[in-house]
Amino acid sequence: MLPGYLIYGIILALATLPMDAMPATPASHEASQAEQVTTQLPHGVLPSLYDVSVTPHAQSLSFDGEVTVTLDVLRPTRSITVNALDLAFISVSLVAADGGELPAPQVSVDAAQQTATFAFPTPVLQGAYHLTMRYTGKIATQANGLFAIDYDTKAGRKRALFTQFEDADARRFLPCWDEPAYKAIFRLKATVPSSDMAVSNMPIATTVDVGDGFTQVIFRPSPRMSSYLLFFASGDFERAVITSGSTDLGVVTQRGLLSQAGFALESAGRILDYYNDYFDNSYPLPKLDNIASPGRSQFFSAMENWGAIFTFEHTLLLDPTISTLADKQRVFAVQAHETAHQWFGNLVTMSWWDDLWLNEGFASWMGARATEQLHPEWNTQLRAVAAREAAMKRDAMATTHPVVQHIETVQQARLAFDSITYRKGRAVISMLEDYVGPDRWRDGVRRYTDRHAYGNTESDDLWRAVQEASGQPILDIARDFTLQPGIPLIKVESAQCRDGNTALRLTQGEFTRDRPEKKPLSWRVPVILQTLDGEPVRALVADGHAGVDLPGCGPLVVNAGQHGYYRTLYGPVGFARIRDSFGQLQPIDQLGVLADTWALGLAGLQPASDFLELVQSVTADTDPQVWQDIVDDLATLDGYYRGETARRARYGEFASKKLHEVFARLGWQSAAREPDPVKILRLRLIETLGTLADPVVVLEARRRFDAQDKDPTAIPAELRRSLLRVVAKNADVSAWQRIHAAARNEKTPMVRDEMYLLLSMSRDPALAQRALDLALTSEPGATVSGSMIRGVSVEHPDLAFDFAVAHKDQVDEKIDPNERIRYYPSLAENSHDRAMPGKLNAFADKYIAAGSRRGADAAVEDIRYRIKLRDERLPAIDRWISPALSVKAN
Repeated sequence: MLPGYLIYGIILALATLPMDAMPATPASHEASQAEQVTTQLPHGVLPSLYDVSVTPHAQSLSFDGEVTVTLDVLRPTRSITVNALDLAFISVSLVAADGGELPAPQVSVDAAQQTATFAFPTPVLQGAYHLTMRYTGKIATQANGLFAIDYDTKAGRKRALFTQFEDADARRFLPCWDEPAYKAIFRLKATVPSSDMAVSNMPIATTVDVGDGFTQVIFRPSPRMSSYLLFFASGDFERAVITSGSTDLGVVTQRGLLSQAGFALESAGRILDYYNDYFDNSYPLPKLDNIASPGRSQFFSAMENWGAIFTFEHTLLLDPTISTLADKQRVFAVQAHETAHQWFGNLVTMSWWDDLWLNEGFASWMGARATEQLHPEWNTQLRAVAAREAAMKRDAMATTHPVVQHIETVQQARLAFDSITYRKGRAVISMLEDYVGPDRWRDGVRRYTDRHAYGNTESDDLWRAVQEASGQPILDIARDFTLQPGIPLIKVESAQCRDGNTALRLTQGEFTRDRPEKKPLSWRVPVILQTLDGEPVRALVADGHAGVDLPGCGPLVVNAGQHGYYRTLYGPVGFARIRDSFGQLQPIDQLGVLADTWALGLAGLQPASDFLELVQSVTADTDPQVWQDIVDDLATLDGYYRGETARRARYGEFASKKLHEVFARLGWQSAAREPDPVKILRLRLIETLGTLADPVVVLEARRRFDAQDKDPTAIPAELRRSLLRVVAKNADVSAWQRIHAAARNEKTPMVRDEMYLLLSMSRDPALAQRALDLALTSEPGATVSGSMIRGVSVEHPDLAFDFAVAHKDQVDEKIDPNERIRYYPSLAENSHDRAMPGKLNAFADKYIAAGSRRGADAAVEDIRYRIKLRDERLPAIDRWISPALSVKAN
């Protein structure tokens, strides 16, 4: 699964009980009750086959279900417990494999534990049985369990049904053993309107006309798989198919949008062929569909259901009126990620959520690798540094956690979908692949997937397979980086040139943003070092130090190639040599040095202005992806000045002038045969200059916006989103109302959703308040309102958080039930109000269980860190900027 659009790139499932479904209880009891939700069922009963029949009633948001589970009782028991949530049981029966029916059990449902227990009057003896359960369930309006999406079309409003089960929402669809280790076969039947298309993991085996305009669709049996991978959808869909080997590859969209899925379908074939070759173990199912849904989630953008990947339209379709090259790249990257899961996650599944990173970290790494190989023109290997930085931002704080983490409750499992799991996991794999070599790493991966196909694993199973295949002792290194949290800090203690070689002494500490006196942990750290006039040298920093001799006496780069997961502190002399030779570094190392300098400067380990000195040294012809990184960092720094009108304007003047150096070269329109990264940089520049309130860009965006009704060419499709964001960010009342009118009149769901999100971007507090008020109405749509509130929080975190808390019952209806423990803290994390940590802690005390507060605690840490930066770092940056502006003015 891939985290959602608004937090794309990192972006993140076990269900929590909806707050409005819980009995009225004191706040402290509410939190402690949530903390007790079980994560592991009693052992002793093993399911092997589910025969599932469902009849959805879309208009009443309910469904009827019946499931017969073939199971083995491993030892005598008086009760059988399954996971079940928001299901009402009609009947339960247990029949032995030889035909003998047991007395009817007493059914007890524990909503807080998300279980149903069937207690029998006499012991159920060891043996094989069939457990049949008839029940009814609820269809949700957020992406949990079986859910409905309403959307507008030119033919009128329509409703489609989809499912989303990871981590633990299969229990909302059928009573089951809803844990990854309980793999079983699923045979699904669904009764749907005859005019609708039904889709599941496997192809349709047969259909039966049951009368009254309904058809029963019977799907072929699934492979043996975990319950969270089951999928079902029905609606007014269209499907296009191509063939890759023996596999049918399909895309499924709402009727009328199939043409927008052409790139996704073509990409699916290339990605599957690449993975079949890499794993040397061909995709085992007869089909692989990618199903596009209108709407969105605050939690995820796509889900890897085996044979039926679910993806929201904004991450699968390309609308020619608004989609950009960056959207095209995202479509490919997300498909590559989700398709990698067909092996890592589906064919081989982690035994428990402790090892979620085996799914998500590997799919993140594999998806990036496939994108690099299949689209070299995008030069996406340079993005590895940004992915690593997203992990390090969290990993440097006290609220971080190891890659392999202990999970006890469903809330804790929900919080495991984060940048540590996805991006640190990816970075560690990249480092280890580089350490053993790509071919030997691939051999180890093949050994792992062959050995554990259709089974469950833990992290050490992967490490042992790679160690066996490579002959390299990686187990200790891998455990150092996955079983303990944090970031090694490699310090260059001394560097002396002797006879054309450099003798280095390195020591290992630990980089933190919030605990300068922390005793460092110890890692075995693979490093690659290179002078600008020498060849790279590999070394292992162990027991806290290493001595290394390497050829050349030029400026030194530690972590050459940027495969390592650590920060480097060069000291004043070493940094000065790098700064003066920055243009000679490879782009990947320029990105790495920029990232380290930024982080170390903000942490107070070197002057914060060192980063700006590097920025000043960058010329307009520097690699566009290095510029993209600079653009993003300058925008982040602008956010630290929020609320300081004069200082923010002064900083914005400096940042705008620097960015105009490259924007002047690129201009507003693409040139013939322009490289793809340059096209993306242009859009980043326009949006960031708009964020900085740059008068040139803001006035031009407004001019084009005002002219579009009379001049259709005023806003080209490739610039449309960026220009609209600039206008929305700097909107007055008239512009905001025009965007609102356009949103109301838009009939294409994906474009309509984006228009409503634009309304949440304004820097004007009064317009931000109007967006918040609008979000509580039904107008934006059930899955859009939560994203609007989050959009307001970017510029107005205090306003958004206070509003959401004041209207919590209404806001709860607008967001994923599973996401509530993380959603509310996320609204506040950009705040620098000294009162906000207290307010956020009070919220967490009332609504979040003590063991599930990591999201809230991390937000509090972020706020305190932002306050510290404003107090301790911005004054030094102000002092540096003043003479820099004077020089530019002269």
